[in-house]
Amino acid sequence: MAAETADSEYSMLTLPVLPLDDEVVLPGMVVPLDLSDNDVRAAVEAAQAAARSGAGKPKVLLVPRIDGTYAATGVLGTVEQVGRLSDGDPGALIRGLGRVRIGAGTTGPGAALWVEGSVVQETVPEPLPGSVTELVKEYKALATSWLKKRGAWQVVDRVQQIDGVSALADNSGYSPFLTVEQKVELLETADPVARLKLATAQLREHLAEQDVAETIAKDVQEGVDKQQREFLLRRQLDAVRKELRELNGESEGDESDDYRARVEAADLPEKVREAALKEVEKLERSSDQSPEGSWIRTWLDTVLELPWNERTDDSASAYDIQGARAVLDAEHAGLEDVKERITEYLAVRKRRAERGLGVVGGRRGGAVLALVGPPGVGKTSLGESVAHAMGRKFVRVALGGVRDEAEIRGHRRTYVGALPGRIVRAIKEAGSMNPVVLLDEIDKVGSDFRGDPAAALLEVLDPAQNHTFRDHYLEVELDLSDVVFLATANVLEAIPEALLDRMELVRLDGYTEDEKVVIARDHLLPRQLERAGLEPGEVVLEDASLRKLAGEYTREAGVRTLERSIARLLRKVAAQHELGDRELPFTIGPDDLRALIGRPHHVPESAQDPAERRTSVPGVATGLAVTGAGGDVLFVEASLADPETGAAGLTLTGQLGDVMKESAQIALSFLRSHGAELELPVTGLKDRGVHIHFPAGAVPKDGPSAGITMTTALASLLSGRLVRTDVAMTGEVSLTGRVLPIGGLKQKLLAAHRAGITTVVIPKRNEADLDDVPAEILDKLDVHPVTDVRQVLEIALAPAEVAVGVAA
Repeated sequence: MAAETADSEYSMLTLPVLPLDDEVVLPGMVVPLDLSDNDVRAAVEAAQAAARSGAGKPKVLLVPRIDGTYAATGVLGTVEQVGRLSDGDPGALIRGLGRVRIGAGTTGPGAALWVEGSVVQETVPEPLPGSVTELVKEYKALATSWLKKRGAWQVVDRVQQIDGVSALADNSGYSPFLTVEQKVELLETADPVARLKLATAQLREHLAEQDVAETIAKDVQEGVDKQQREFLLRRQLDAVRKELRELNGESEGDESDDYRARVEAADLPEKVREAALKEVEKLERSSDQSPEGSWIRTWLDTVLELPWNERTDDSASAYDIQGARAVLDAEHAGLEDVKERITEYLAVRKRRAERGLGVVGGRRGGAVLALVGPPGVGKTSLGESVAHAMGRKFVRVALGGVRDEAEIRGHRRTYVGALPGRIVRAIKEAGSMNPVVLLDEIDKVGSDFRGDPAAALLEVLDPAQNHTFRDHYLEVELDLSDVVFLATANVLEAIPEALLDRMELVRLDGYTEDEKVVIARDHLLPRQLERAGLEPGEVVLEDASLRKLAGEYTREAGVRTLERSIARLLRKVAAQHELGDRELPFTIGPDDLRALIGRPHHVPESAQDPAERRTSVPGVATGLAVTGAGGDVLFVEASLADPETGAAGLTLTGQLGDVMKESAQIALSFLRSHGAELELPVTGLKDRGVHIHFPAGAVPKDGPSAGITMTTALASLLSGRLVRTDVAMTGEVSLTGRVLPIGGLKQKLLAAHRAGITTVVIPKRNEADLDDVPAEILDKLDVHPVTDVRQVLEIALAPAEVAVGVAA
């Protein structure tokens, strides 16, 4: 193995500089240079003059010059021949020999620039290490692959014959894809092995880019070929059709003739037919390449697919009023209000048909109902039952999260990808002009810069206008007056007032416990048995178990959580049976629930230990509230600050709204002004702070209906008398102590019943709302209509002999 030198050995030379503008010559390369350039000719002439006085061929220093700046390393070259190039211009053939590190400038013959330089001596270990040998093989393989792609087969053999590491690396100087900067980097890399690694990396990167470019070019060419082939085939198809028409003696026609025939054959209203024929005429005048032709064809297809004069014949089903009511009762328990409204609609429709009043003033007998209630009470499924009872088609339109007005009215045809609105698409999907259309979650409609969908629904749901509804895409009148629209919502306040005014409101306030048991037994349990893969007789839930599930494991207005609890029970039993721990059939009793799904989550206050009840201390009262999920009980807690703290005033916590804060101020002011009358020690309130808190602080609360509840809590705190555990109340309070009416009474009474409350205090002016409350609920509640706060305190506060102590 040859000895490696730690420092390179240099031999000094004085040479004329031959500048190469934006060009690089590496050692081993033989290149022709044009002598028309003054700097090149001066360097060659200077070298020839110096060679006359010595031995050997003329020598020059080839130095790259980039943007007027010379590189630090050049190449020693010999002038092999001077003559003329292929184009007739004078030229010289120069061979690169080795690298020269450029030193200081000096003087010499001729007009050329002379410099001193030292030849870089390159050292390569012998024999070559394995890694270097692999590098040589890789470079040769990459170079061979690149050369074969270019068809340079004769060069492949020459590259394979190069053995030296340095010569192999410098051979990349012939590569046309290398930039000047990359070639300068190769030139200035003195170590042969490092230079070969650099050349290999550059060649590998170029081949990768070339593969990507070839793939893209291939895809583009395939696309072009496909278009050309499609164009040719279409021309051939047109020619074949023409020959067939001539053979059969038919006149020449086109696609527009087909549309014209379809429009004339379709059963369209007169104005719609006129509009469609106008579009056919436009199609006849447009060229095949015109984008307008595509828009017209799409519009015509949409118009021809709509069921303009098709209606469901509901004479047999809808006019059987008793049969329709039976269908509603069989599919939904409870919900008497909406069932009565549908029955009324069918009865009126039957009488109108008998008297020949099906169409009056261009309007038919449709209906627009708004079903408002908490989640899980069956609003959406009720739409399908209504359609079933009437014998009509059913279509559901989900409006939750819709923010674009064009979703309702459609897009203008000038837009690319324009479509009709959801109402028109629903009619098209139903295939009938009188379906039952469920507008689901109408209170979740939003609005932004694209418009307000709720405003677009005004025309759709207005019985005085919807017989001439115009979709932006169709631009022809569509009669919606025979459609039964059922809109569902959870929060009534979220529906715009103008839109609500166009709908008939039907409230679904939730189910009683008895109704939940019936629903669970007749509907939920059979459905969940099938989903759990169980036969109807394999698992039986007693009515007592269902009642306990509805009352203690769930506390909701609807039945969704109840259905999930039943599903969980059945899954548990099915899993135990598969594991061999349970034999079927199995009857689930009330005592089995805890072992299967754990302890109850909602135990009534009356069933708890007296010391654990919330109202076991003075200053805590039970109120009633309405939330988006139905009615619920609401506890109000009051306390007095120590006089020594100096924290006077009223403190309110629990994320309360402005109206509720004002109610608290009114309650406190009433007690301060009427404390002597009520025999309450209110003199201490001047120096002591009052704190009223509503638990569940993460839930926002607002409204005036907790006024009497806060008054009762403060009166209990001041008097030391407990608030009865079985009493809940709702009502607004005035400064004079009057109890004013509130809303949502039915939902609140249902919530009180679910929570185990037996006595409820309500405003006297809400007494008429008791007619909406199911009779079985009123039978279990002792409802006290009151007009004054003094009556509330007499009912709610425990007798004085049970008082815990008076706050002084």
